[in-house]
Amino acid sequence: QVQLVESGGGLVQAGDSLRLSCAASGLAFSRYHMGWFRQAPGKERESVAAITSGASGGRTIYADSVKGRFTISRDNAKNTVSLQMNSLTPEDSAVYYCAADRALVDLFPRHNGVSFWGKGTLVTVSS
Repeated sequence: QVQLVESGGGLVQAGDSLRLSCAASGLAFSRYHMGWFRQAPGKERESVAAITSGASGGRTIYADSVKGRFTISRDNAKNTVSLQMNSLTPEDSAVYYCAADRALVDLFPRHNGVSFWGKGTLVTVSS
């Protein structure tokens, strides 16, 4: 049974940093592309960042809204993927979800039949 478990969310102030982590189990982690998504109230779930599988070199891609502020990384030995978020703004407030898929196009630039989702972690940025 595949499980993706996010952690690290919380309440921070504008300008602060936060690091999200996602622990994966039940899948051949290094073979999967991984992504982070977010969904704010009343809005569609949007792709934030993705990182290609270990075999694909761990290439990273970002949504324009977070480029230069967020960094996605993975540790194939620990089966984890992280999202370092800097210079947070209230517009970054959302539930953040971890996702895994064998097809990168299913993760970025938008979700498209993603194979596995985590349950999400809430990030709230106060002004």
